[in-house]
Amino acid sequence: MIYVPILKGKAGEFLALGHASPEVQTQIRPVMEIVPDFELRDLLDTFCEHAMENVPSSMVLTVDCGALPSVRVLEGAVGGPVSRVGESLLLRGVAMCPVFRCDDADDVLAEVAGAAAAHGQGACLRISTALDLRDRLPDREQTCELLRAVQLGPEEIDLLIDAGPVYSARARESLAEGTAEALTKLSRWPWRHICVAAGAFPVNLSGFPRGTATPVAREDARLWQEVVEKWRGAQPDFGDFGVTAPRILPKSRGTPDPNMRYTTAAEWQVFVYPRLLTGNDDFFTLSQDLVNSPHWPAAGPATSWGDARLHECAQRKRSKAGGGTEWRAWATSHHLAVVTSHVTAAGHP
Repeated sequence: MIYVPILKGKAGEFLALGHASPEVQTQIRPVMEIVPDFELRDLLDTFCEHAMENVPSSMVLTVDCGALPSVRVLEGAVGGPVSRVGESLLLRGVAMCPVFRCDDADDVLAEVAGAAAAHGQGACLRISTALDLRDRLPDREQTCELLRAVQLGPEEIDLLIDAGPVYSARARESLAEGTAEALTKLSRWPWRHICVAAGAFPVNLSGFPRGTATPVAREDARLWQEVVEKWRGAQPDFGDFGVTAPRILPKSRGTPDPNMRYTTAAEWQVFVYPRLLTGNDDFFTLSQDLVNSPHWPAAGPATSWGDARLHECAQRKRSKAGGGTEWRAWATSHHLAVVTSHVTAAGHP
């Protein structure tokens, strides 16, 4: 089974991907969502630069442009987001698999077809079974139309079933039922890969107590297991949203308190510390507490690139404790390593 992390296409997530171990690289199929940010001079160019600098040469990057409002992105440019990203990544030597949806406009599907033809890596059909944004499942005729529009056969397409946010047992039960039904209907086609993904990390850290670790259940992993129990077909790949909420949210303002979203087998241990020292030096204290806690893995700093950075902070071997981008990168690095290890060893997240 392959692990499919759906990551926000920001600097921290790209850093984590770029520092993934060879073992992790071979066991993941990452999806990068391009997050709107109109403070950047050229959002797409920035995304492609991050990809060129950090995506391993052997890796295919699945890219989702679905959150981009075309009117802003296309100003003064030729072609839509999918075309522009596809051309730019091709010039930079990064292999791309474009994401498309059932309700995409004809011109978007045409761009997906062009990008898929140029890169030769197929495409990814993303269908939502979320409670808040549930897609109508395509029937046979609609699926045939989609395949014709992107000029690909189902064996060249990854099916990504996105169950969206899952924050409670009640929501998990309802989502599992709907997602299993979607699997039953859609698996009639010989897709290249099938993945079931969901996200359970909170929207923000504002309500978390300071100065301690707070457990957050990984309901997304539990949802996947329930879907597999209901589903009688071949086991799908597991996907989640890393250490972020599943929805793309407005850009946050201000400086975050020192924090670490630390993944364990069944939970995240969320450390948020108040600002008592100058700069971000409270993160040194946070790191010391994490390293001395029961949540620190037996492999210690060898667990991941991110864990090695946390260990350096705990021992005050770094002159600076980093900031939001670094903390997200280190947390994502650890998360990728932990989930990949479980998926590889146990066959489930």
